[in-house]
Amino acid sequence: MSTAFESIKRGLLEAIEHAEGRATETRVHRPRPVDVKALRTKVGMTQEQFAARFGFSTATLRHWERGDRAPHGPALVLLNVIQHNPAAVIEALTA
Repeated sequence: MSTAFESIKRGLLEAIEHAEGRATETRVHRPRPVDVKALRTKVGMTQEQFAARFGFSTATLRHWERGDRAPHGPALVLLNVIQHNPAAVIEALTA
């Protein structure tokens, strides 16, 4: 079998072991929670500006800031990156 197939097969078997709770060498990376309102204030933007700049709806941003909902998935990853280096994200989005 091809090397690519073996790599994919190995990855799938590791994912199954992880899902079943068996010990594997799999590393799971979970983004840290973000205080969205503090982050938005730190970058000096209104809710409308922040939402428009980073591709969130203003309504979603408001829910996050009120604590009605929490960001997850790709949105949480993006917020972590913005928190780490907002200028780089802004530059990447305007390039």
